[in-house]
Amino acid sequence: MTLMKGSVLDETKTRSEPKSRPQRRSEPRYERRDRMAAAPFFLAALLVVGIVLLIPFVYTIIRSFIGSGDEGFVGFANYVTMFEDPNLQLSLFNTVFWAIGSLIIPVVLGLGIAVMTSSMRLGGVARAAVILPYALAGTVVAIIGNIIFTSAGSLNQALEFIGLLAPGAPVQWLLHWPLNVISALLIASWQSTGVNVVLYMVGLQTIPRETVEAAAIDGADGWVRFKDVILPQLRPTTIVVIGLTITNALRAFDVIWVLTQGGPNRTSETLALSMYRESFLLLDPAVGSAIAVVLTIIVVVCSWIYLRRQIGNEA
Repeated sequence: MTLMKGSVLDETKTRSEPKSRPQRRSEPRYERRDRMAAAPFFLAALLVVGIVLLIPFVYTIIRSFIGSGDEGFVGFANYVTMFEDPNLQLSLFNTVFWAIGSLIIPVVLGLGIAVMTSSMRLGGVARAAVILPYALAGTVVAIIGNIIFTSAGSLNQALEFIGLLAPGAPVQWLLHWPLNVISALLIASWQSTGVNVVLYMVGLQTIPRETVEAAAIDGADGWVRFKDVILPQLRPTTIVVIGLTITNALRAFDVIWVLTQGGPNRTSETLALSMYRESFLLLDPAVGSAIAVVLTIIVVVCSWIYLRRQIGNEA
């Protein structure tokens, strides 16, 4: 009885004793010193980003709600003007068209060229010929496009030579919509395909050779091997390529400006060109700021949706 009573008391005592809390480990002194040493660099970087990016962006947002001249706060009037302007409506359509075309042409060509030249003899020479335009400035690429697509350009001469075009009846590639937009898109795709080839070549080198050889032994050859073995393992590379292509396409400016200057009659403008024209040529920074805000929202939303979807699939 005494033993039972003692065991009960011991158990009660054990339950009533508060559990000792784990002692919080103090931060090592060297880690604190490193953080203090990094603080000035962090503040300097934050200051530069704030001055160069954040302050102009906040000012642009505020300016988009202020009218031109002595007008004060006008609410969403600048945005209404933007969406009611037929030129800016066509500019918005051209931007979407440009983004879709830039996703299809350079990405598909980059993937195809990288796969086809990865194992062929003199494949490096073929890739160099494709990558070389990426090293050129956008203005140089646009001048080359002008030589090709003008009425007396090399493309019309080639079509006349092979009999697909009647003499004296050239196609006005740069003077009519949508041919002018398609011409600018093709010459811009010629330049941007090179970087996609480089990225896909890096992705192909990460695929284990044993995997490809095992697929060949199992009878997977040609298109089946590409579709079921190579393409799924290029998924991380494709995510990077498409993400870069979307952001670059929506910001396209130099090639279009040098090639057509957005004309004729503003039919080949994208939102980036319209923003420049409204702000600096037509001296209407209110509508120009509204275009800049809309373009920023489109770029951020497209990038966020795409990356969220891809990261969610990866998780």
